[in-house]
Amino acid sequence: MKKALMVAEKPSLAASLAQILSSGKNTSRRGMNGACSVHEWVGPLFGDLVLFKMTSVCGHIMGLDFTSKYNNWDKVDPLELFSCPTEKREATPKLKLPAFLANEAKDCEFLVLWLDCDKEGENICFEVMEAVRHQININSPKTVWRARFSAITDKDIKAAMWNLVKPNIFEARSVDARQELDLRIGCAFTRYQTKFFQGKYGDLDASLISYGPCQTPTLGFCVERHDKIRTFKPEPYWLLDLTLNLNGVAVSVTWSRGHIFDKSTCNVFFKAVEKEKHVTVVDVQSSTKSKTKPQALNTVELMRVASSGLGMGPHHAMQIAERLYTQGYVSYPRTETTQYPENFDLVAVLRQQESSPDWGDHVREVLSNGISKPRKGKDVGDHPPITPTKLATRTQLDGDAWRLYDYIVRHFIGTLCGDLVYTQKVAKFSVADEMFTMEAKYLLHPGFTGVMTWSAMKNESIPDFKPGDLIPIQSVKMVERKTTPPDYLTESELISLMEKHGIGTDASIPVHINNICQRNYVTVTSGRRLVPTSLGIVLVHGYQKIDRELVEPTMRSAIESKLNLIARNEADFNVVLRDTLDVFSQKFVNFTTNIEAMDQLFEVSFSPLAATGKAMSRCGKCRRYMKYIQAKPGPRLHCSHCDETTYSVPQNGNVRIYKELKCPIDDFELLCWSMGNKGKSYILCPYCYNNPPYRDMKKGSGCNVCTHPTCGQALLSTGIASCLQCEGGVLVLDLSSAPKWKICCNKCDIIIHVFPDAQKVQVCTENNCDCVQFTSNVGKYLHVDSTIEGVLS
Repeated sequence: MKKALMVAEKPSLAASLAQILSSGKNTSRRGMNGACSVHEWVGPLFGDLVLFKMTSVCGHIMGLDFTSKYNNWDKVDPLELFSCPTEKREATPKLKLPAFLANEAKDCEFLVLWLDCDKEGENICFEVMEAVRHQININSPKTVWRARFSAITDKDIKAAMWNLVKPNIFEARSVDARQELDLRIGCAFTRYQTKFFQGKYGDLDASLISYGPCQTPTLGFCVERHDKIRTFKPEPYWLLDLTLNLNGVAVSVTWSRGHIFDKSTCNVFFKAVEKEKHVTVVDVQSSTKSKTKPQALNTVELMRVASSGLGMGPHHAMQIAERLYTQGYVSYPRTETTQYPENFDLVAVLRQQESSPDWGDHVREVLSNGISKPRKGKDVGDHPPITPTKLATRTQLDGDAWRLYDYIVRHFIGTLCGDLVYTQKVAKFSVADEMFTMEAKYLLHPGFTGVMTWSAMKNESIPDFKPGDLIPIQSVKMVERKTTPPDYLTESELISLMEKHGIGTDASIPVHINNICQRNYVTVTSGRRLVPTSLGIVLVHGYQKIDRELVEPTMRSAIESKLNLIARNEADFNVVLRDTLDVFSQKFVNFTTNIEAMDQLFEVSFSPLAATGKAMSRCGKCRRYMKYIQAKPGPRLHCSHCDETTYSVPQNGNVRIYKELKCPIDDFELLCWSMGNKGKSYILCPYCYNNPPYRDMKKGSGCNVCTHPTCGQALLSTGIASCLQCEGGVLVLDLSSAPKWKICCNKCDIIIHVFPDAQKVQVCTENNCDCVQFTSNVGKYLHVDSTIEGVLS
């Protein structure tokens, strides 16, 4: 029997697809990598009975990176990253996905790809093909097939199975281009500015100062709004506040002029009105108006509403939407389309929701009255709009998942309802030749707001005025106010700006927003407003001083356009890559040449290392005291006299000077790092910790692994025995632990507490010592001077 390997994007999706395609008659087994199951059944394919093997990957199989030579930040000029070799590496080596897929592809004649139907999914298709190329002839036109679907429903999945197509190499190549551009451009700028600014400012709270062709313009929008707020100058204006007496009730009316910026002019109008006792009704008009129902739901609108209405960050919202999709509750959540296809069965989707206790009444009403024709939108040709695909209840979904599902369903129902219809009544009044108005709205038909309740309108009313009526004035005032600055951008507003300027895709927009939050460039405040940090502001202003295009959206928008041309086979992959990298490499050279312009802004915003920290130990080069600074990316010693040199020291513990002893190699004073009285501790030389003197020492090592032949703190002087709990570890006497002596492994976390209150403990090799001795497996002994008999256990 012929065999067919079928590959989905996630294990949960593979299980759902197998259940649908086999009608629940599949068997399952765990794959060799332990992470991905394999579901098997027999079914028809191209007229033959075939043994299907459905499995999955876990997102991208491969990731793009530089060859190992170019991943050393200290030895590689970042400019080389624009042209140096790159290679594909396993994205998750522990899963061994290429080997797993190759093993499952043995004896298979067909490969059917069920990856997500977007450009990233198309790219993963070709990663899977590459992994099985030695088992399946991927160049044959009859072996490799692509399933296209937008929802995990029986109808969609079975239709995709009977309408298999070929994977799209051009869409996959556009993703390859994006990956390479982002890697080269992002890493070059990130490495350079991180190395330039790290260790230079004590309160610079960032372990990585990153640049991204999409991330940086996203941050730029936030800083641009911040700048408008900071530079805003309030301007006074004046208006007339007129209150009428309607049968003993004070009612304010609106001045038709709005407001005036000249006080003396407003005062003239005020004096004229102030003399009058009544206003005259000059006109009363009623008109029927409507509020248009929403278009079908796409990704950007879902993220906007999730942020502004549900209080969810876009990244979190999309994670939930993806989970709802793989569980079969909603259609594919990454789509730009806002118009239902002509053949979309709206009634069938509605009927699935008919029994809901939450919105079933609305569904039955729509079905009874007939569907109102949905609004026209844009059909991008990717996926249908986001819709529910099966009914869920509050007990089936957790808090945020239910809230997002609730919105998706109500939005879908709302698109099939009528518009909100209301009557607007406007009354106009005249006094001293000045016009004032009063208006009210009265609901005639709730339309879509019956189910989308957050958009509902409240009824208002005004008296039945008639032209010529005189209405007494209760009070009139001339009020002074001031213009106010705009508020900080909300996530919802930022998403709209990114969409408008072509920054990112519907899939990557939430990632870029999440990145600027995670990297401490902005903070999310109440109302999910994005307030730039000092670091975020300085970075954007620095780019603007050197090259405004590095932070403006036009550059990335142009790149996205070129990537779309690759996806449509209208532009050559290599030409787009070469031209874009040429432009950015020139900008990089200009940036590094003029970096001082950005550094001037850092000097204003952050404190130099020389002005922070406390004196701790002497430098082995200049014999001056170095300062201990606790700040990101980690604690360090700073010598302001030796070319602003800094030395990293261990994190997550306490650092103190150790007996003012010096390292025999470099003359630096020794330090002691500890995790508290009962935790692990060891002695270290700050210079050797950063610059290992011996080949067998790794960077970040203490004296307990140093192989210096005579130093009293080195391994040869303090090592006692091999550790039985780890491979290669040595038990070392911790000389800094007195009087609560400890023996610690120099590799794992093993700690042995020995000889409490002993006056002196030392390692010796003599076998005729009069003091207490304990033999070890390396021919060494512990020599103890104490009035208390010690026990090593």
